[in-house]
Amino acid sequence: MKLLRVGPAGAEVPAIMDAEGRLRSLAGIVPDIAGDTLLPEGLAALRALDPARLPELPADSRIGPCVGQIGKFICIGLNYADHAAESNLPVPPEPVIFLKANSAIIGPNDDVLIPRGSKKTDWEVELGVVIGKRASYVTEAEAMEHVAGYCVINDVSEREYQIERAGTWDKGKGCDTFGPIGPWLVTADDVPDPQNLSMWLEVDGHRYQNGSTRTMVYGVRHLVHYVSQFMTLHPGDVISTGTPPGVGMGVKPAPVYLKGGEVMRLGIEGLGEQTQRVGHA
Repeated sequence: MKLLRVGPAGAEVPAIMDAEGRLRSLAGIVPDIAGDTLLPEGLAALRALDPARLPELPADSRIGPCVGQIGKFICIGLNYADHAAESNLPVPPEPVIFLKANSAIIGPNDDVLIPRGSKKTDWEVELGVVIGKRASYVTEAEAMEHVAGYCVINDVSEREYQIERAGTWDKGKGCDTFGPIGPWLVTADDVPDPQNLSMWLEVDGHRYQNGSTRTMVYGVRHLVHYVSQFMTLHPGDVISTGTPPGVGMGVKPAPVYLKGGEVMRLGIEGLGEQTQRVGHA
């Protein structure tokens, strides 16, 4: 099941994609793709619907972030060994957790804006995990019961702010527009193995990232368990699980960063694609 949110920024309506790829409105059925809608019983109710009986939305509608009212936007750093190597950093002995500001969240095809004064804005295709059931101190065996589904995320990053400006990573990760999410939330029942998904990212047609979730250091099951030891996860919280190699910072012989005017395209097998034009704040 593919769930999404359609319409102008801040006024999106919940929607579902039918078997033919048409967008069908869920307005009046659920308030949003958020909160209780993502509980197991909420998803079961949506699964019982006949999308063909729902109003069709225009095919050219803007697609917003696939999850609304996100409580926590949690990210995992250096979760692919080869990305850690290209960053000249060791593989962490435990998952690295940081938070991305909710004000960074945009739709999958909205413009990404380089912050004022930025010199090193970079890209990162990542698998997003959407929580569908409250999780606190869950075991690894229980962890997947708490996952509603998956989505594509571009963890846009300003490397100077992240690494060279003192303090935590958050200031280089949470700039406005640095969190494109979507196009769809694909429910967990349609993703039988989240650890076997190909993923890629291109800038102006040049493929920089070409990886797979197979090479994650810490998989989805462990991450949900691990994060829940430090904070309670609620339905609609999102965990972005790290990126494979090929980020601009790691390009040899010299890094490549976004300057403005480029087009980023990225996708994950079965979860759809994103396209963002790069502008300036």
